[in-house]
Amino acid sequence: MQFSLWPSFDRSWDETLTLARFAEQHGYHSFWFADHLMPNRPDGTPDPGDTLECWTVLSAIAALVPRVRLVSMVSPVTIHHPVLLAKRATTVSHISGGRAVLGLGAGWQENEHAAYGFELPAPGPRVSRFAEAIEIVHRLLREESVSFAGQYYTLTDAPFAPKPVGALPLLVGTGSPRMLRLTARFADEWNTWGDPTTVGQRTEAFLAACESVGRDPESLRRSSQALVFLVNTPAEREAHAPFAASGRALIGSADELVQLLGAYADLGVHEFAIPDFTLGATAAERADALAALHDQVFSQLM
Repeated sequence: MQFSLWPSFDRSWDETLTLARFAEQHGYHSFWFADHLMPNRPDGTPDPGDTLECWTVLSAIAALVPRVRLVSMVSPVTIHHPVLLAKRATTVSHISGGRAVLGLGAGWQENEHAAYGFELPAPGPRVSRFAEAIEIVHRLLREESVSFAGQYYTLTDAPFAPKPVGALPLLVGTGSPRMLRLTARFADEWNTWGDPTTVGQRTEAFLAACESVGRDPESLRRSSQALVFLVNTPAEREAHAPFAASGRALIGSADELVQLLGAYADLGVHEFAIPDFTLGATAAERADALAALHDQVFSQLM
């Protein structure tokens, strides 16, 4: 199984670049960056926290870091027009020599939509809009020109050049039945959050979606992520337990984490990303925590 790094979008540019270079130097497969315009708040109110823009960051990393794949996690079609997304990702593909991955999503974060005036439809229409968007992107990357007449988007003999360098994979992160069917139909990669138990349950739904549209599930790359807590004492385990969200986190000693991560490979997961969201309050704390995780856990599995 391969490993990737995923910094929070509120890190400074210097820390973000440092982490991308850490990934490059230590053999990580990808560098992920979330596509949001502000931090989330559960009550839907605006958050004034720092937020770097996803595709600008990926473009810069593409030019400065020579090997890792560059993944948007994930770009919401409620905010970005699919043609612009395809152009941005293709441009990063050319800058990077073919290392871009376009993560696409239907949109979900209420506060950024409300504050900036982007419509966030109810779930049904939101998925319908996404269905049109992913089909458009899929076709633009493969056809010389595209005509499309939908409820949400219209293209008329729309050319798309240049094409990406090599393949430009489409990634969708989802667990809902209809989105999974769209993933099976159009995507190259499927992503889902969760611990091994949660990912195992969602994998069953993924396999069913592939069967429903006649797609070989082995033809899609699979990735996952969870919050990771390395603990060395019972007191540390107790202290971290309230922040280890049920079904979305791994907590344990180095040996326990190696076993838990091995379970993802058994489920068919090709790539596991490590979010830095819970690794510390400062850049120095996060760097130390990541170094410990790499030395004691991830390097044992790479």
